Amino acid sequence: MREIDKFFDEKEEPVKSCLWALRDLIQSYEPALVLTWRYRLPCFLLDGQIFCYLWVEKKSQHPYIAVGKGVQIDHPSLIQGNRTFVKLLMIDPEKDIPLTTIYEVFDMVKRLY
Repeated sequence: MREIDKFFDEKEEPVKSCLWALRDLIQSYEPALVLTWRYRLPCFLLDGQIFCYLWVEKKSQHPYIAVGKGVQIDHPSLIQGNRTFVKLLMIDPEKDIPLTTIYEVFDMVKRLY
């Protein structure tokens, strides 16, 4: 099994299903996005640059989408913290995925590429 597939398969439910759904959702957003394994995490590249990546926050165990070039956009759902490149969009695996919010953020970021 590939490392990228292990990342998704080794998680416990409901995080596992949430990550798989996010993977499919991101890939369906833009056909030009390429899923790759970089820096030991699943990254989605657009024109060879990191568009976003998926990870799980250690304390809450909630998945998040780290949005590349996120510091260049302003959206109320994004969290910057001490980051200089990405902002985070936290996803609660117990709730419906906020599809509209994700696509709003992606539309903003896509304009930067």
